[in-house]
Amino acid sequence: MTHISLKAARGALLAAVALLACATPAPADTGRTAPENWLVLTVDRGEAPSATASGGLLRCDPPRGHRRAADACAELAAAHGDIAGIPPKDAVCPMVHAPVTARAHGEWGGRPVTYAETFPNRCVMAARTGSVFALDGP
Repeated sequence: MTHISLKAARGALLAAVALLACATPAPADTGRTAPENWLVLTVDRGEAPSATASGGLLRCDPPRGHRRAADACAELAAAHGDIAGIPPKDAVCPMVHAPVTARAHGEWGGRPVTYAETFPNRCVMAARTGSVFALDGP
């Protein structure tokens, strides 16, 4: 038969009380979550949607699903989710007519986002939309 001294029992009890006192309660579940920031992105040759469009899902909480997700999410955050509000980059683009249409739909800050614009070529698209539509290539 094992006997526990009164001193040891008190010590164990004090340790348990100290652990319980230091424990922080879990935050109350309000049923609300922070809005997610995500966009479904596509780039089509020409102006009409096609079955061969390149595309992907950009998620920003945390950045993922896109080869330059961190850059694209930072640019979108600075523009409050407005792709047209991304400041244009200085770029020297060739005067080659190879139109591409960039499209996006999703949600940013709890608001729906829709965007569609046709650019003369991919270089101009990249200069005007930053990393958002950098879906393929280097």
